[in-house]
Parts: sequence; structure tokens; C-alpha cells
Amino acid sequence: MAEKRLDKFAFFLPNTFTAMNIGCGFVAIMFSMQGEFYKACMFIFLGAIFDSVDGRVARLTGTSSSFGEQFDSLSDLISFGMAPAIIFYNRFLIDSGRVGMVIAFLFLLCGALRLARFNANIAKVKSDYFQGLPIPGAALAVLSYILVSLDFDVFNNLYVAIPYIIFYALLMISNLPFPSFKNSDWVRKNKRKVLFLVFLIISSLFIYEQVMIPVIISLYVLLSLGYTALHRDKLQGVFDWEDSDGEASEAR
Repeated sequence: MAEKRLDKFAFFLPNTFTAMNIGCGFVAIMFSMQGEFYKACMFIFLGAIFDSVDGRVARLTGTSSSFGEQFDSLSDLISFGMAPAIIFYNRFLIDSGRVGMVIAFLFLLCGALRLARFNANIAKVKSDYFQGLPIPGAALAVLSYILVSLDFDVFNNLYVAIPYIIFYALLMISNLPFPSFKNSDWVRKNKRKVLFLVFLIISSLFIYEQVMIPVIISLYVLLSLGYTALHRDKLQGVFDWEDSDGEASEAR
């Protein structure tokens, strides 16, 4: 009996973190409707923490399941697709009429397509690189822009805000590789440096999160794009497993 209870608790635990992620997305939307954009952004960032924990907890407890994967994808669509789109709309696009609605919906749509592609190819995609920018990264990038706009009026400009969210929406559905660092040799060989870097990042977030969050996200994206541009030959064909599958099916 005790073992069965422990098994149920182990299965319940990762899904609890996933549910908390959804809750953060819901609360963030509510805060944005009240004009509390800082709180709304912070709840999405909190949701990102829960999202990073649930999968690890499932692997540690040996409770990974198809149900958990689908539940996680639905929570990501709400917290990192729907919520950022609504928060961004309430912050910048609410007076833009139908155009604003279309732009906010574009981000949500690209997020949904990104998740659907990931789920469809989950057994094939390499763990070294993400195919397109992951939806949590795009969400954090969009919300970090909102954080900056709260402190610096120069960013309260539709001619900057609109291209920004469109850019990150398109990055999600692109075929550009973004490092996941899961199998990085450099990380394995330089664990102390990585630990110090993580400590430095966390410390900087406590000092001035409204600037450091945008800086960290922007650096990751820009360095990833720069690395891709400089190593085209090395990364060429990194996602060619789609073509190889197609050729295999034709051969049959």
C-alpha cells in the first residue's frame, strides 16, 4: 500500500509543477488586464521555472509519460503562447484595432506550430540543437521587452515593438538551430566555469532583473544566430532527418 501511494505521489508531482505553470500564465493574463505589467511578466518568468522543473522531476522519479508530455505542451501554449500574446497586446496593441489583434495572434499561432512540430518530431530531433527558438525563449524575449519599456520610454514605440514580436514569432517556426547545451563538450569540461556563470547570472537577476533578463535572452539569441552564420557548413543538414525519412518511405 505504501509503495502504491509513493508511486501515485511520484506521478502526481511533475504534473503539479505543470499545473502551476498554467496557473502562472492565467494569473499573468489577469494582471495584464489590470495594467500590472511588471507582475504579469514576473509570473510568466516564474512559470518558466516550473516548466524547467517538471520534466526533470519526471525523469528523476521515472514517471515520464505520454500524458505528461501532452499536458506540458498544453501548459506551454497557455503560459508561453497565449499569455505573452495577450500581455503584449494589452501593453502595446490595444489601440491598434484589428492590426493589433492579428499581430498578437501571429505570435500565438507560431507558438502553437512550434509545439506541434516539436511533438511530431520528438523521437527524431537531435538533443544538441532546438529546431527554431523554443516557445519559452520567445515568450521570455517578448516579455523582457515589456520590462524594458516600463523603465525606458524609448521602447514605448509601435514601430519598434511590432517588428520585435514578429521577429521572435518567426524565429519559433524557423529551421535555425539554437544550442540546447544538453550534450555540450565545453560544458562537461568546464563545469566550474559554468557553475560560476550560472551564479553570476542569478546574481545579476537579483540586482536589476528588468534589464538583465532582456540582456541574457538577447545575448542567447544573437550569439546563436552569429554561431549559425559562422558555422554554416558544420550545421548544414542538422535537421535533414525529415528528408531522409521521406526518401525511406518512398523506397518502401
